[in-house]
Amino acid sequence: MKKLKILLSWLLLAGGSYFVFSGAREYLASRNSQEQAAESWKSYTPAEAHEQDGRIVPPGTAGSSRIAAGEAFARLTIPRLHTVLYVVEGTNHRDLRRGPGHLEGSAFPGGKGNCVIAGHRDTHFRSLKDIQRGDRIELETQDGDFVYRVSGISIVTPDNTDSLRPTEQPVLNLVTCYPFSYVGSAPKRFVVHAERVTSQAAQGELPPGS
Repeated sequence: MKKLKILLSWLLLAGGSYFVFSGAREYLASRNSQEQAAESWKSYTPAEAHEQDGRIVPPGTAGSSRIAAGEAFARLTIPRLHTVLYVVEGTNHRDLRRGPGHLEGSAFPGGKGNCVIAGHRDTHFRSLKDIQRGDRIELETQDGDFVYRVSGISIVTPDNTDSLRPTEQPVLNLVTCYPFSYVGSAPKRFVVHAERVTSQAAQGELPPGS
């Protein structure tokens, strides 16, 4: 009986050490990846004017640049949460290890339509657990700087794809897994809905929760 207790103690200690080590490794890896993404974003330059859908898209138009998968092209800031993240193009496993990923095919920051950005709840999008309605979200790109306001928060099942659908209005949806403290593959999705605001409205601050 005594040997069994000792064995169980060692197993618990080993298990705890594994989770601590894994968590620390993921944190350090995500931090290092963001540093690399920051350097990539600083060196990123938008493409020249090109033809798109039969028309000439001039440089400086939101989303006009041709971005390679995994390339950092935007800086996302949530001032109240002191969050600064570099957004990469793509949402596969490798992309999301570098940072929050822009869903390919969705609108680009500032563009007309639904801009979808996904991220891991236990690393880059961890701070979203404290986000509130009315919070300001800033997206800085080489094509321009754009401001959004959080209009709502939803907790949905993975098969609910409403937040991914195209829209007529310029909106932003940040998507991560939920619950934030869940161990293993989280069963739900946490979605932050935000609407783009005009340059004039962006100068004011909407109180959280209003």
